[in-house]
Amino acid sequence: MSMADFQPRHFRWAMRGRVAIVTLDRPEKKNPLTFESYAELRDCFRALVGADDVRALVLTGAGGNFCSGGDVMEIIGPLLDKDMRGLLAFTRMTGDLVKAIRACPQPVIAAIDGVCVGAGAILAMASDLRLATPSASTAFLFARVGLAGCDMGACAILPRIIGQSRASELLYTGRFMTAEEGERWGFFSRIVAPEQVLSQAQLLAQQITEGPTFANTMTKRMLAMEWAMSVEEAIEAEAIAQALCMTTTDFARAFEAFSNKVKPAFRGN
Repeated sequence: MSMADFQPRHFRWAMRGRVAIVTLDRPEKKNPLTFESYAELRDCFRALVGADDVRALVLTGAGGNFCSGGDVMEIIGPLLDKDMRGLLAFTRMTGDLVKAIRACPQPVIAAIDGVCVGAGAILAMASDLRLATPSASTAFLFARVGLAGCDMGACAILPRIIGQSRASELLYTGRFMTAEEGERWGFFSRIVAPEQVLSQAQLLAQQITEGPTFANTMTKRMLAMEWAMSVEEAIEAEAIAQALCMTTTDFARAFEAFSNKVKPAFRGN
């Protein structure tokens, strides 16, 4: 399946070679999410499972901010009128977006500038890699609006990125994590200048697309699956996964290139 002609209604989509760029595009409100954009993003990431023309994806926001979370008037207000069934349908739908980001085979790189809060912080957290500008300001604000920190997988994923104590502090207090803290704690891979964050994310994505696609997909899958495994189970699972990678033509191409002292040209098979 090709994503070349994909035309979403609630965010911008662009292709740069085999790199897809998703841009949250409501800059006048710092790119908040709505019921519709949640669902369309979920469907987009689900569709990537069969998208042979996309090998990596960059997620970013327009206008100097990443995402201000759920739109207060368009989401939070209407939620007050829903019954338990409606509320659970919403929370499961938002959780499905995180599942879809983690389940798509392509590595997802978040390029973060400015505000990155609430559901926006969750989108960053669910991505595989995160680059930030010095002004990136990240907060899991749920406690500030009377909700638990256990939103969209935060209590499972965030401690694995920055540690249990630091995650607990952010989730209990809803305080902002600075870019410097985020890099020091391992939430951000690195901090780059605002005018470079998107280009650096695209460059990183391009470097990934030049690698062995099947093997990269396997790496992402095993990073997720091994959370629930013992070390012994993980070693056995990795033995099987790596043996599968050894059956690919890209593995043979790498050996041939090494023998000829040239850079391998991977083709994804």
